[in-house]
Amino acid sequence: MIGVSGPGAWPGEDVLEAQTTVLGDLVDVPPEVRGLPFVVHLPARGPAGTLVARTLGLLVDLPAELGPHGWRLADRPGGDLARTRAATREDLDALAVAGHGYAGPLVVPVLGPVTLAATVYLARGDRAVADGGALRDLADSLAAGVAEHLGAVRRAVPGAEPLVLVHEPSLAQAVAGVLPSFSGYARLRRVPGPLAAERVGTVLDGARSGGAGGVVVHGGAAWTTVPTVRAAGADAVALEVAALDEPGWERVAEAVEAGLRLWAHVPPQRSSQCAGPDAVGQARTVTDPWRRVGLPAAGLDDVVLLAPEPAGGPDEARGALAGVVRAARVVAEAVHG
Repeated sequence: MIGVSGPGAWPGEDVLEAQTTVLGDLVDVPPEVRGLPFVVHLPARGPAGTLVARTLGLLVDLPAELGPHGWRLADRPGGDLARTRAATREDLDALAVAGHGYAGPLVVPVLGPVTLAATVYLARGDRAVADGGALRDLADSLAAGVAEHLGAVRRAVPGAEPLVLVHEPSLAQAVAGVLPSFSGYARLRRVPGPLAAERVGTVLDGARSGGAGGVVVHGGAAWTTVPTVRAAGADAVALEVAALDEPGWERVAEAVEAGLRLWAHVPPQRSSQCAGPDAVGQARTVTDPWRRVGLPAAGLDDVVLLAPEPAGGPDEARGALAGVVRAARVVAEAVHG
């Protein structure tokens, strides 16, 4: 049965309202669609509300702080980390209220180790991704932290079946060696594909040890991440399907035929004053190329549609999520008639 979920970010500053909305709207879906509610984070709440901060707050024995140019690793925990962890505890309390009595899948988003290392600076130096030892330490610490976090999620919602969505938007750039240094005049040393897969795999193993029922790696807009995601041992790969060209879909088809599932991050719906939102057009960003590369229509039942990143306020985000549910119904009709 085709699924629907979201990447995790949600507009606004009221986490209880946001979590209640997401859980309610993705539980109350048509019978031909499988709703996969997700744990929200609210970037509008400031630096502590971003996915970068939330993921840094999960690290075990690896503190971080806000510096002049963003987050950096630190010698000891400080106020920035304390605020981030307090926000996470508040979110878990809201999740417990919103998810009271819920039993079923729950998507838990985190930032992946390669992208985290590409975002965070060393205490004394450039971004951590340029240092092989720092990247290893981040992956090990994050693996332990994700396992602990999943335990906290299950305590908040005892009936939850966690699925971990690991966001890796910088993975392709890190492997290609095109990430700029802090000065902008040089490129950071590339992370070899097998090493990147090993580091991501460490976090996936940590998620599984923490009770994750499935692990998904979001490779962003680059289909070149698919081999690394496969080698890391993920159950599914998430990609922004609007950015995929024919070679990209062929690589996706190879992965699907090898047993990797697809989480299709769909673009926003186009709409017109006359016709309204175009759920059919949104669905076709998946179904048309799926057929062109020769994948069987029945395989669309294993696909999950990820809602686009929210734009505007909570009402717009809720409308976009409802639109993806409608697009999923269109895909289901294409499979089952």
